[in-house]
Amino acid sequence: MLILYTGGTIGMCSTEGGLAPASGKHLCEYLDKQSELPSWQFRELPPLIDSGNITPTHWLHLRKEIVDAASRGDISGVLVLHGTDTLAYSAAALSFQLLGLEIPVVFTGALLSAHAPGTDAWENLIGSLKVLGSSTLSPNVYLYFHGNLFYGVRCTKARSIGRNPFVCLPHHNQDVENKVPNLPDVLKYNYPKATGNIAVIPFFPGIQAIHLSALIESGVQGLVLECYGSGTGPCDDEAFVAALRAATDRGIVLFAVSQCLEDRINLELYEAGNRLYQSGLISGQRITREAAVGKLQALIGAGLKQEEIAYWLTQNLCGELL
Repeated sequence: MLILYTGGTIGMCSTEGGLAPASGKHLCEYLDKQSELPSWQFRELPPLIDSGNITPTHWLHLRKEIVDAASRGDISGVLVLHGTDTLAYSAAALSFQLLGLEIPVVFTGALLSAHAPGTDAWENLIGSLKVLGSSTLSPNVYLYFHGNLFYGVRCTKARSIGRNPFVCLPHHNQDVENKVPNLPDVLKYNYPKATGNIAVIPFFPGIQAIHLSALIESGVQGLVLECYGSGTGPCDDEAFVAALRAATDRGIVLFAVSQCLEDRINLELYEAGNRLYQSGLISGQRITREAAVGKLQALIGAGLKQEEIAYWLTQNLCGELL
């Protein structure tokens, strides 16, 4: 197994300014003392960071490390140690960056530093390694925490205390595979990727066209729009609706998700959603915000055209739309 250490609370040490990323030497020393673990190798990805500083560029770096390691043929799985604040974003993003990869990838971290009393670091580190070493784990990207294994595209962080920070939406099909028929080469794990310029904007009472227009004028290529409930928004604001149409006309991809974690987008259910749909919004169905960001980032970064992106956003690539 290859362990890639990106930083995060799991390996942090106390400093005058608070907890900060530190060398993973103590993690390796602990693992060396454990028995009944699959063989492993440990690699730090400099610079080690607090996950609050993660960017799509980091995702591409992480993707390259995983693809390069898999291509050598000497590993059967990858464990990524990552801060919890953006762990669900990274697990979702890499789910789309590694489509078709034939080894499993597991993300984990900790809410307490490995140096802290009562830390959850060791149970997550040891548990995820054992799960990764299981012969029954199919190729995909997963998130492991406190004995629970989730698909990376179905999770969101709901709390920063306790042993269960992540909420996972269930799959209707528990045997989701990281394989899609007729997937274009540009979306496969071994094809070069780039970063896209995307943004997320939540709807809220009082949102105006000027807010949306500011993002449009920034050069953004795609927008994740967090709609109310089943996909409604300020449809009686003509300037706002016109701004949406203008964005679509300029080639900007508009991807609608729900602010309700367990809701499904249906833009044609209400007039307040249908007018948005007519302006070019694409339904994210029952996708998380984290998966929507990762999917849109991957499709734009693959260099697809607007109509191609719109098509693949509606296709289930790795269980994200269930």
